This record gives sequence, structure tokens and C-alpha cells, in this order.
Amino acid sequence: MSVRERVGHVFRGAAIGVAEAIPGVSGGTIALVTGVYERLIASAGHLINTVRYAVSDVPRGQGWTRSGEQFRQVHWGVILPLALGMLPGLLLAAALLEPMLEEYPEQTRGLFFGLVLASVLVPISMIGKPWRGRDVFAVVAATIAAFVLTGLPSASIDPNPLIVLVAASVAVCALVLPGVSGSFLLLTVGLYEPTIEAVNNRDFGYLGVFAAGMLIGLTLFVKLLQYLLEHHRRVTLAVMTGVIVGSLRALWPWQTEDRGLLAPGGNALSVVLFLLLGVAVVTVMVIIEQRRLRRAAVDVTQEESPELRSHH
Repeated sequence: MSVRERVGHVFRGAAIGVAEAIPGVSGGTIALVTGVYERLIASAGHLINTVRYAVSDVPRGQGWTRSGEQFRQVHWGVILPLALGMLPGLLLAAALLEPMLEEYPEQTRGLFFGLVLASVLVPISMIGKPWRGRDVFAVVAATIAAFVLTGLPSASIDPNPLIVLVAASVAVCALVLPGVSGSFLLLTVGLYEPTIEAVNNRDFGYLGVFAAGMLIGLTLFVKLLQYLLEHHRRVTLAVMTGVIVGSLRALWPWQTEDRGLLAPGGNALSVVLFLLLGVAVVTVMVIIEQRRLRRAAVDVTQEESPELRSHH
């Protein structure tokens, strides 16, 4: 992997980190758009197996063989740059997002709406043609479910360690499931503001409990998602498409504090401009990723065919 590709993964990680701080925008969606989603899921699965085999084999004297094999299958050239970019992206978004939402709430949500709206085309293109009846049913059912869930009013609960642990284990699903926003889930249970404050104030006690919950959630969820993508790929992608579409409700620019939807207001023009900006950003990201994949395919073809390389 070239230095250019690694730098690109750092920026992809930063984009995922920013998305994780935005209520209604999924880090998994950004991973899907930037082309690292399936390698991210596969690597998470191998890491979980690494720990599982180490815990089961080493105490019984069976050594590190199986654990080492799984560890070597992790896409480290992708995972490490992504992790390097995610942290500053998350910290930057946590610092800037709150004043933006307070001063320009409709325009900010319009931008996010455009980002997610354009992202819908990615899983649709991955499903391919022709669409079957069950694919359509999965999209419609997931859209309705996501629409209803994102309309639930936010609650307010005491952020004790057990609640934080459970909430983090559920919210981390957003990192690996496109369309599901971890920040929005935290907002729904009343833990979004405490978590943002903990990030900004470097509350390592709170963050440590949160990280433990994320680890538990990843361990339980990633293997299931990996299985579904391997054995029920089309339906799984169809569900992801529906969840992304339904989650747009959370990003409708004009809404009440209780998430009731309102008609467009007098600032509709500026909101639409920000929405189009969001669509343009994702469109550019998709085009760049497609070109990168085409270049990579050409490079592989040339490496595998000396005759073709000699003609060039």
C-alpha cells in the first residue's frame, strides 16, 4: 500500500470520526461511501477472533497459532490510518458542532440531510440488479422502522456507569451499521450531551466506561453482521438502504424540540443550498473512491499480466 493510500485512509478516518459526533449521521455510512466498510467489518471480526483464540488456546497450552493467524488477517494498512484520523475528527466535531447547531440549526441539519441523502445510492448500487420482491420489502420495512424510531422524543436519564456501559454497547453498532447514528441513539436516551462534555473535558473515567461498552457491543454485533454480509448480502444491504432512508427523518431541518416535523420556514433557500452542498460533498467522495478502485484494478491487471505491461 502506497503512502498516498495511507494518507487517504487517515482522511477517511477523520470523516468517520466527524460523522460519529453528528446526531443522525452514521459513521458506518461514511465508511460505506469511502469504500472501507467491508474491510473494516472483516478486520473487526479477525480482531475478535484473535482475542477469543488467545483466551481459549493459550491457557490450555495450545499456543498462539490460531490467534496469530487471525491477527495477521487484519487489514492493518487500513485500520491503523483510519484510527489515526478518527480521533482528531471526533474531537474537532465535538468542539465545533454544538455552537453550529445552536446558531444555525436548520442550515446545519440541511447539510447533514444532504450528506445522508446522497449516501443512499451507495448500498443501492452494491445490491445490483434485478431487484427482487424480498429486497423491496426489506427496504420498505427498514425505512418504516427507522422513521418511527428516529421520531421518538429524547429522554433524560442519570449517566451512571451501568447505563453508560449499556448505551455505549448499543451506540457502537452505528460504527458498523450504515444508517444508524450512535450520536442519535445517545441523544434519544439523554446521554449525548454528557458524552460530548466528557470528550471536551477529557473525563477519562466516563470515557473508560464508554470504551468498555463499545468493546462489548462490537464483540456481540460484528460477528453477526459479518455472517449476514457473507450469507445474506443482498437483503442485508437492502435493510441498510432502508435504515439510511428512514434515518433522514432525524435530519429534517425544520422540527420541534420533541422531534415533530414542521413545514419549511423562511430560511428555506439557505437550507436548500446547504443541503445541495452536502449532496455535492458525498458525490465527490464517491467519484474519488470509484476512480481509486479503477486505478487499483488496472494496477492489479498489469501486475498479473507481463504481456499487458510490456504493451504499455
